[in-house]
Amino acid sequence: MKRFQKNIPLLRPKPTPPPPPPIPNPSLPIPPQNPQNPLPTITLSQNPNHDHLLKFLKSHLNPPFSPQNLLRFLKSKLHYHPNFTQFDFHIFNWAATIDSFRHDHSTFEWMARTLAVTDRFSELRSLLEFMVSAPCPCSDGIFSCSRTEPIFRFAINAYCRAGKLDDAVVAFDSMRKLIDGRPSVVLYNILINGFVKFARNDQAFEFYNRMIWDRVKPDVFTFNILLSGYCRNSQFGLALDLFKEMKKKGASPNVVSFNTLIKGFFRERKFNEGIRMAYEMIELGCEFSTVTCEILVDGFCKEGRVLEACELLVDFSNKGVLPNGYDYYVLVENLCAKGNSDRALEVVDELWRRGNPPSLISCTTLIEGLRKMERIEEGFRLMERMLNEGMIPDSFTFDFLLQDLCNLGRTVEADKLRLLASSKGLEPDCLAFDSLVSGYSREGRRKEGEKLVDEMLDRGFIPDIASYNRLMERLANGRSSMR
Repeated sequence: MKRFQKNIPLLRPKPTPPPPPPIPNPSLPIPPQNPQNPLPTITLSQNPNHDHLLKFLKSHLNPPFSPQNLLRFLKSKLHYHPNFTQFDFHIFNWAATIDSFRHDHSTFEWMARTLAVTDRFSELRSLLEFMVSAPCPCSDGIFSCSRTEPIFRFAINAYCRAGKLDDAVVAFDSMRKLIDGRPSVVLYNILINGFVKFARNDQAFEFYNRMIWDRVKPDVFTFNILLSGYCRNSQFGLALDLFKEMKKKGASPNVVSFNTLIKGFFRERKFNEGIRMAYEMIELGCEFSTVTCEILVDGFCKEGRVLEACELLVDFSNKGVLPNGYDYYVLVENLCAKGNSDRALEVVDELWRRGNPPSLISCTTLIEGLRKMERIEEGFRLMERMLNEGMIPDSFTFDFLLQDLCNLGRTVEADKLRLLASSKGLEPDCLAFDSLVSGYSREGRRKEGEKLVDEMLDRGFIPDIASYNRLMERLANGRSSMR
């Protein structure tokens, strides 16, 4: 029986780029009943795996079939098969050899995305070249297929992600032959970002100039990418020039633009310039983000200029620009570490009063700082405020604060704090009860102490009768030591 075969060299990977596919692209086997619609085979010697692949293909996809049939087979059958999923491009290639079949944008798009996410860049390049020579049937009329640019955009993004920037530019140039009009600004941004990411800033700016030459208007993302590249290379003069050009071209700077410049200035210890940029944000009505505050506060704290960070943060809060949800834990931690818990408490009170509450970890860090400075009263009031606001501390911080209050002869207040915590969902542990019983014992409050011992017994905190008797004896004798 005679064999019929149609060669489509455009889909075969070029011999130069490594590595080759697991098996060569399929050629034609002995034809089935309809010799014009062959099934794929391989050019190597026959093996059981090949036979299974042919049997699998015959059972799910018989010519003639449409692009929708092929796509359904690739997505729902072949893609999830444990042994044959790697042959998707081979089946795709074989389908193009059938006279009655023509790939459209749906099969092109699925195949391009699959090859891109699996980093099969040699095959991806072959696929894009085939698209140029055999475009989607949608392009047979006056206009090009609307899905061409998204397909190439996904491929170009994959090339840029992998650092294959030259391949990305080739794909971009190929795409321009297929689409109507100019490419979207998104494609230029992807390529410019790829150049910046891999420190090829000169080429990034060259591509920006090409963008202008092509009469594609850059947007704020274009400028933010270039600003990032300049700031990473400490080219602040060029960054500021670009910032001015950004305004002239009608692209209003956003919070990312300002954050990029502020971070760059702080990295180079140009703190005054960074602060001026922050206040320019306020003047232009650009809202701060939590990242803006983190850059400013963390930058000052790393330089030991913690008090300046405090003043800046309080001023931002007074102006109403401090973003909701900003956690000033770093500031509290640095103040407490320097033994300046009083100032930390002032800042927390001021910001909290103006609607910028601290985080739970900021509060517990501050309480620990106050305890170290023996400011137990302030720690006690802060704990009360936390509980009333629904902030539940960790048992470690809570237990030691109770112990401090009991040691100061304020066991009644400590017990009230326990009841408040319990009503808010924090159940005191054995250590908290033990501290309270010891406090009542020292203060001669036998009745209150016995109630706590009974509650300890109910909660299972007293393991045996001997432990119970020791606690009751301590309360009876008013002793403060634990046996």
